[in-house]
Amino acid sequence: MKRHILYLGALGTAALSSFASAQTPGTDSAGNREEVIVRGEYLQSERVNSLKTPTPILDVPQSLSIVTLEQMQRQAFVTVGDLINYTPGVNNSQGEAHRDAIVFRGIRSTADFYIDGTRDDVQYFRPLYNLEQIEILRGPNALLFGRGGAGGILNRVTKKAVIDSNFNDYRVAVDSFGEHNLQFDSNYTVNDTTAVRFNAYYEGLDSERDFADGDRWGVNPTAKFVLGDSTVLDLSYEYLDHSQFIDRGIVTGSDGEPIDNFDDIVFGDRDLNEAELEAHLLRAILQHEFSDALKGNVTAFYGDYDKVYENFYASGYDEENSPDEVTLDGYLDTTDRQNLILTGNLVGQFDTGSIGHTVLFGGEYIDTSSDQDRYNAFWDTTQDDNEVFSISRPLNLRGGVGVNAAGQLATNDFTVDLNDDTRVDIEVYSFYLQDEIALSEQFSLVLGARYDNFDIEVFNVPANETRRRNDNEITPRGGLIFKPRENISLYASYSETFLPRSGEQFANINGDADDLDPDEFESREIGMKWDFDTGLSLTMAYFENEQTRADIDNETGENFEIRGLEVDGFEVQLEGQVGDNLYIRGGYSYLDGETGDGETPRELPENMASIWSVYQLNSQWGFGLGATYQDESLVTDGGTATLPSYTRVDAAVYYEFSNKLRMQLNVENLLDEEYYPTSHSTHQVTVGEPINARLTISGNF
Repeated sequence: MKRHILYLGALGTAALSSFASAQTPGTDSAGNREEVIVRGEYLQSERVNSLKTPTPILDVPQSLSIVTLEQMQRQAFVTVGDLINYTPGVNNSQGEAHRDAIVFRGIRSTADFYIDGTRDDVQYFRPLYNLEQIEILRGPNALLFGRGGAGGILNRVTKKAVIDSNFNDYRVAVDSFGEHNLQFDSNYTVNDTTAVRFNAYYEGLDSERDFADGDRWGVNPTAKFVLGDSTVLDLSYEYLDHSQFIDRGIVTGSDGEPIDNFDDIVFGDRDLNEAELEAHLLRAILQHEFSDALKGNVTAFYGDYDKVYENFYASGYDEENSPDEVTLDGYLDTTDRQNLILTGNLVGQFDTGSIGHTVLFGGEYIDTSSDQDRYNAFWDTTQDDNEVFSISRPLNLRGGVGVNAAGQLATNDFTVDLNDDTRVDIEVYSFYLQDEIALSEQFSLVLGARYDNFDIEVFNVPANETRRRNDNEITPRGGLIFKPRENISLYASYSETFLPRSGEQFANINGDADDLDPDEFESREIGMKWDFDTGLSLTMAYFENEQTRADIDNETGENFEIRGLEVDGFEVQLEGQVGDNLYIRGGYSYLDGETGDGETPRELPENMASIWSVYQLNSQWGFGLGATYQDESLVTDGGTATLPSYTRVDAAVYYEFSNKLRMQLNVENLLDEEYYPTSHSTHQVTVGEPINARLTISGNF
């Protein structure tokens, strides 16, 4: 491993040194030609879809983070999880090693993801190759996004075709594990009213863990049409094809911590632990300016997702009584989902006397068809889904066949034990209204509400039974902003959202669940935002989130409400320039929570902190240094298994040969810290990657 890192480092240093005599002044690469300045500026809808109105960030009564394309490239982010490590108030979950999973302020989610403001709720790893930026909003966001989003949402803003610009950008990267990444971004202006753009990527996956291979690739052609002086149409088609090994981590011992002696062992089947995804995503955005004071847009999205994953994982381990044996469980899961989403917004600005208004009125229609099934593992030796194997590297299991701990040949069959098979149809109608009211130069008020009609029908195939549930919810939002100075705002806000009892992935509502009201989430937040004249921006927020759910009283059989989860905390972010040559981006969050049973919630580190800085030595050379810290947290609610605290240090060096060629070397986990960043359950703890380096060459022609 270290030999590979030294090799990459030497290669990068040699390449940089060979060009050190180049005197061409360094400039931003073509991929960064459009600088995104967000602090204190008005944000257009095509830049920050999450807001839906052209509102300065200073006037948004909510904590949010924006990660630009330049930031993603400088830190060599490859996955959504990479940038979460450097964002306060949120942390990663394992996601069973086949999907993005984020813990937003103590609330884990695999569905609160969006593309250009449109729901993208299927479980998979989302690529970054075609993005301008990523927006992370904290707190309930039902008014803008509907159900879910209890702790926050993540929105990906995609690259659009650009008129009056022709370019061809590329990025080539390889790391010390052998993983490699290729990206291409080409834009061509056809005429004064038409442009096309083509983004594509390929990733060959690898890591220090055994069998960790696979590949991901995708293409995303887009087109822009100016249909008149006031109308623009953006069209996009994206195809994704992912295939990768599933590694659900290692077991924990009698002390509750991961057993570091097992760091090199994969508790799975080298042939059958695999996830595959094929997706077709079509997007159309039509924007029209009726007048200077009235603008509208309509978005149409269609997504067709076909996903299958099968895996074995450690389900039981007893360090004291059988330290050399592990119990494995497994399943085969498929999802076939189609989402049709239509969204329309009108944004109007007008005055009533001395009071200014920015009014947002919108509606959304969602039609979802989702078929999913799961087959449990079934061993011929035990006649159930669990089997015990001796711990070795690798495990004596391949292709679903292996010798168990008793020396018997054990064979699995993923076609015998059907766990569930459901056919789900969902229709959602939504309307929302929000008014941003400028009461004076110092005071403004945000008031709004959303109505959702959520209708779900579930056909349970094995039971030959159909259940249906209809929920009608009104979710309000309110905020008060006080600006003692133009560059400082103090705010207080309240917001709500809900989650139907069918869950974020539309689990079966059969049984008592179809009689129960949705889970309700409330959030209260106060904060401050300050844009310093020096170029730094500081934001601070204190919040309280509460979940309320209705359950059945076992004695009376009636519904009653309980507090399901309470989380409060504090966040601070600092970002911007310090002088002409130094850029910093740092954050800290404190989180404290309690479940309805009075237990400490899972995956809730009390303290998290991160900082990243880039120093531009001259027009060619730049250096980056950063660190991320995560406090210890529980693997399960109120359990004894824990993820130990850790600090990871990262570094980078950049060299700009010219405006057409750039090279950078990123080193992750510079101090080679042994750490365990995420988990899914007691004996599924992710092993953090040791020191590794990534060499990237980017440019344009």
